[in-house]
Amino acid sequence: MLPSSTTVLFDGVCNLCNGFVQFVIRHDPKEYFRFASLQSEMGQNLLKAHGLPTQHFNSVLLVENGKLYTRSTAALRIVRHLSGGWSWLYALVIVPKFLRDPLYDLVSRNRYRWFGQQESCMLPTPQLKARFHS
Repeated sequence: MLPSSTTVLFDGVCNLCNGFVQFVIRHDPKEYFRFASLQSEMGQNLLKAHGLPTQHFNSVLLVENGKLYTRSTAALRIVRHLSGGWSWLYALVIVPKFLRDPLYDLVSRNRYRWFGQQESCMLPTPQLKARFHS
């Protein structure tokens, strides 16, 4: 089953990705986003449905209005909905993808080395459980 809500899919063992999810949760007072790890059943189904690798995760994904966004476009579309002035970063969408995505890819390739990784996926607190797909 694929998500019907606006869903952020992330690498559940990546410290940077988990930190980004926590950041989004803190700056999403309207609870616009739901979340799922790429390792979860929903994450795996979405990757398969779009012909993406199911073992090597190199991008945060966003499913919004039934459309899949990846890499820098996904990240910018996510910050567009955040409080605290973060939505202003969406203006960077005017920078062409061929310039934005290589920087995104550099961080993605090095995220485990720079930020580390966990043994298993993050478990949401009971208060946040409703915002996570399994």
